[in-house]
Amino acid sequence: MRVVEICEGRLQEEQANREKRDALKCAPAWNPTQNKRAAWVSRDRGVEKELMDKFLIRGGKALRGTVEISGAKNSALPAMAASLLTAEAVTLRNIPKVRDIVTMGKLLAFMHATVSVAGFPASEYVICAPRLNEEVAPYELVKTMRASILTLGPLMARTGRARVSLPGGCAIGARPVDLHLSALEKMGAVITTSHGYIEAKAPGNGVQHGLRKGRLKGARIAFEKITVTGTENILMAATLAEGETILENAAREPEVTDLVVLLRKMGAEISGDGTSTLRIRGVESLHGTEHAVIPDRIEAGTFLVAGAITGGELTIKNCAPEHLGAVIAKLRETGVEIEIVDASTLRVRGAQKLVGANMTTEEYPGFPTDMQAQYMALATQATGTSVIEETIFENRFLHASEMMRMDAHIAIDGRKAVVRGPAVLSGTTVQASDLRASAGLVLAGLVASGETVIERVYHIDRGYEGIVEKLRAVGADIERIHGTAH
Repeated sequence: MRVVEICEGRLQEEQANREKRDALKCAPAWNPTQNKRAAWVSRDRGVEKELMDKFLIRGGKALRGTVEISGAKNSALPAMAASLLTAEAVTLRNIPKVRDIVTMGKLLAFMHATVSVAGFPASEYVICAPRLNEEVAPYELVKTMRASILTLGPLMARTGRARVSLPGGCAIGARPVDLHLSALEKMGAVITTSHGYIEAKAPGNGVQHGLRKGRLKGARIAFEKITVTGTENILMAATLAEGETILENAAREPEVTDLVVLLRKMGAEISGDGTSTLRIRGVESLHGTEHAVIPDRIEAGTFLVAGAITGGELTIKNCAPEHLGAVIAKLRETGVEIEIVDASTLRVRGAQKLVGANMTTEEYPGFPTDMQAQYMALATQATGTSVIEETIFENRFLHASEMMRMDAHIAIDGRKAVVRGPAVLSGTTVQASDLRASAGLVLAGLVASGETVIERVYHIDRGYEGIVEKLRAVGADIERIHGTAH
């Protein structure tokens, strides 16, 4: 099998600017012309055209069949960032074929890591970073993906310095990185922000020890509020810090635990995973390993709702039911039948009658905010009133106005949405505002009469692998309408 090297080493000086522009604009493909080094070159259809794609859905069909769940994007991204912690190769499997993974690959390649795949798109990545000649995460790459901030901790741990653009991503409210920065400062880092960039240096910066210029110090860190990416960032930073780091009020999400498992395989000394207190004893260096990321619990939850809202029956395979406790419990409360078939399989059947049920988003193990839009779509079809309270983000009801355009009965009051059902939804043109809002609108379209057109579906491409193909395979009438660049 031919190996595609997405980027290897520094390009020739006279080619550097051109190649970096390609890297920032295009998806990876094999280019055999540059001394067997791959550049980021345009694929058959440009990214600009993809950004204009739409979904066309003709609703009213019950979904029946089997769906295979992909790997978790929110596990794969920190795992890719963690590969920067070692000079040896890290092989990652069960990687979802989504846009955010491509963006992270570009970012690591920009830093001069070698990112190898056996084809494109890929579910297995081999990442090797023997040297990091750029401790920079540029705005052109990070503006579309907030997870890019996850390179900050590994860069600080491995090199003692970092320059990372303040991140972009979904328009769902503030996700301040202050918790990340204050934690690094407690570990001795000197941090400034200017011109949209975070610039950080470890104590003792300027004293060269291999790649490392300075080394973070272990510290006791109590997060003011639970932060998933903050926990992951500081967890990675602490693996190579001097002494012991204790993280209190740490996130307990399965994706955090999956990162701990990976880091342990690389030689990190960590205890307390699955709890709110993590202890990390820093080591001198980490080594390469192989790791398969966990299944995507949000994708699995989305298909549970898809089966329920259409009155169909779906078997969800390659999932992790133990990660979906709150979602399963809430759906059962509305009348949905869910069977745990085995350790990796669920079966969902539509209810004879859906009933309204209140829901509040919470940190894990509570109901995930990333399932809020999908639950709202379900609530439009339930008899009675459902009060949905969003406690994680302050601006995550943008999809509600689009559902109202489809004749949903929803009233917004601050962080609460009051949904009255059942509503007879009608197809129209709607716009996706973020990744999970896209999924909520797709679910609404599946039960709406007539045709629903969803614009700006590049959001859903960031996090759902082949959602059109998976839905079509179980009976949905959905197609992608390719955009036309001007």
